[in-house]
Amino acid sequence: MTYGLIGEKLGHSFSKEIHELLTDYTYELKEIAAQDLPLFLKERAFKAMNVTVPYKQTIMDYLDEISPEAQAIGAVNTVVNRNGRLYGYNTDILGMAALLDYHKIDIKNKKVLILGSGGTAHTAYALAKERNAAQVLIVSRGGKNGITYEDVYNAHTDAQIIINTTPCGMYPNIDASPLNLSSFDALEEVVDAIYNPLRTELILQAKSKGIKAVGGLYMLVAQAVYAVEFFLDCTIDASKLGAVYHKLCSQKENIVLIGMPSCGKSTVGKTLAKQLDRPFYDTDELIYGEYGKTPAEIIENEGEATFRDCESKMIAKVVAGTNGAVIATGGGAILRDENVSQLKKNGKLLFIDRPLELLITSKDRPLSSDRTLLEKRYRERYPRYCAVADAIISPAIDLKAICNEIMKEMNV
Repeated sequence: MTYGLIGEKLGHSFSKEIHELLTDYTYELKEIAAQDLPLFLKERAFKAMNVTVPYKQTIMDYLDEISPEAQAIGAVNTVVNRNGRLYGYNTDILGMAALLDYHKIDIKNKKVLILGSGGTAHTAYALAKERNAAQVLIVSRGGKNGITYEDVYNAHTDAQIIINTTPCGMYPNIDASPLNLSSFDALEEVVDAIYNPLRTELILQAKSKGIKAVGGLYMLVAQAVYAVEFFLDCTIDASKLGAVYHKLCSQKENIVLIGMPSCGKSTVGKTLAKQLDRPFYDTDELIYGEYGKTPAEIIENEGEATFRDCESKMIAKVVAGTNGAVIATGGGAILRDENVSQLKKNGKLLFIDRPLELLITSKDRPLSSDRTLLEKRYRERYPRYCAVADAIISPAIDLKAICNEIMKEMNV
């Protein structure tokens, strides 16, 4: 490895893509078991590297020199090999500062909870102190250097800012959340250092309460920019950070099409996927592939509730490991909150608002097989489509116009 990232598990990482967008070297992802770390560092067969969980603190014992900033934080995420000597830095604090600035999150005079006890938690603590937070509490399972989660619920639900630095909610365990936010009535903003999925369960909880919440993708890109500057002893133009971030956002976001049966979701989805060279998933087709029965057959033989269960399982299965896909959902997929939550973790929901008079009935859609049923479904579902959609796509008849509108909305 010449340049790269080391950590225990790196299947979730976007770092290779980011570094190779920022510069022209090859960047490797290298998973290393704890027992193999000493030999790897002794060999020093790399020019520079980033360090992630769980080695940001451990690695400090193997370095020849550590920057004052990293020493004060107690964590290193960037190591440069200069003539056989290893120098350690912390660009996470620069990345987190950039994240707060970009999203205009002001923690001055606020009560801040930092979830986690690892290197990124130490980084967040140092930054919160530097920016004059009124109170900063570290939260961990054992209460090491701070308080426990039980303490939080008992005495600290008046927190105004929460910063999550734990891996709870990270791919592949995307349904997990480190906290239940239902009792946090004073909460103003949530920052989650996780970037995969783009929106964690914690973030979606906050958004459902009308609370500003942001993920860690901008932080990831920003710390990578600063790492490259250490790697190559150069300066990256500030505009490149924003350009790479926006490009990554558009590449990683799923395009999720919702709307009534016969509104054109599958046709539009297939066309978009081909045009953008993205994978395409139709949840009804996936259900048939999994269960050997069409949605209509399941509904007619086993009932709508059984079909909805199958649909929810398939949505969770697809979303859990997917970035940058085009997904066409069944007409009733958005009726369940759990489905909407799953789809929004990595996707933007676009409602294809085809007028009722242009929708057609079909015998293979038992819930809208005649005009009366179709109109009933439309009246029932229309407010829900509008409520959960991130954008409403105008009822253009022309396929090309619809695709163009979607690409504009998605900035691709």
